[in-house]
Amino acid sequence: MFKHLINLFFPKSCAACASFLLAEEIVICTGCRHKLPLTNHHLMEENEVVKKFYGRIPLEFGGALFYFHKKGMVQEMIHKLKYKGHEEIGEMAGNWYSGELKTVEQLKSADYIIPVPLHKKRLRERGYNQVAQFGKTLSANLNIPYNDSVLIRKVYAKTQSQKNLLGRIDIAETTFDVVFDESFHGKHFVLIDDVITTGATLESCSRALLKIPNVKISIVCMAMTHN
Repeated sequence: MFKHLINLFFPKSCAACASFLLAEEIVICTGCRHKLPLTNHHLMEENEVVKKFYGRIPLEFGGALFYFHKKGMVQEMIHKLKYKGHEEIGEMAGNWYSGELKTVEQLKSADYIIPVPLHKKRLRERGYNQVAQFGKTLSANLNIPYNDSVLIRKVYAKTQSQKNLLGRIDIAETTFDVVFDESFHGKHFVLIDDVITTGATLESCSRALLKIPNVKISIVCMAMTHN
């Protein structure tokens, strides 16, 4: 009853279209839930994410939940997640995608879920890593431990959205490193991020993880850009 009163005076709005949510709706309205552009990558071994990293990083599995279009619903959601503190969007995406990823055979051998890290300064500024709740929800639902201490970001830089392609690649080459011991040798890491654009950041993170002997890497993201 108290929850209904709060919703009456402070109604929650859809993260995609900003319309008021009904009591039974969570994060996004029913209409938007049916309109969100799904990739269905979990149903395809040779999907767009895997192909993006051909010749760059050997992947066990690659996939994203949504397509990201400029000025689209997913862009609105990611913007609210990343800059407005709406971490519940990451939790929603984690619950949604984990239901699909449970069918992916390659992920049944995964040992850790690893987020693309923020620099300590950026983390203090923002107060949270926008992919943390996504990763923790995947972890809980898929029973794969979440680890945010193996992969580190060494360089504090402007946000990727303010850089061109060459700038992103140049920064990514020197940004990430790993902290590990022998217990991480031969493990299968699921690297997660919010949006795949050029793939430069994920490639750099993967190359850092490949410093650990005999590791395997999968990539799982909330969205990927789509023409």
